[in-house]
Parts: sequence; C-alpha cells; structure tokens
Amino acid sequence: MARITIDLDAELVVEVMVLAGIGSPQDAVEAVVRDYIARGHRTETRTEFKDRNLREIDAKPQEPQG
Repeated sequence: MARITIDLDAELVVEVMVLAGIGSPQDAVEAVVRDYIARGHRTETRTEFKDRNLREIDAKPQEPQG
C-alpha cells in the first residue's frame, strides 16, 4: 500500500491518541481514518436497503383511491 506524509496540528493528534487510547500518533490517526471509512460503508449499506424497500413499495400497483 502506498504511504503519504501529512502535517497535522499536534494538539489534534494528541487528542485523537487520548480518545482512542493509542500511543502512536500514526496508529491513532490511521484508526480514526479507518473508522470513518467503515462508518461510511455501514451508512451506505443501511441507506441502500431503505432505498431498495422504498422503490419496491413505489413499484407495487396502487389501489384506486377515492
């Protein structure tokens, strides 16, 4: 996997380290990024099922109203 180097505010990184309970700055930031990506995938999965169900409801023939 390719690696990149970025500069971050030290206070931000220390806060992430404390909240995550991880001693290495790189590992702490990597854990946050991985969690963010995983959360996005979970959200996509949930909304996909909801959207699919709504499409199925819309596709069903409607009873005459009135």
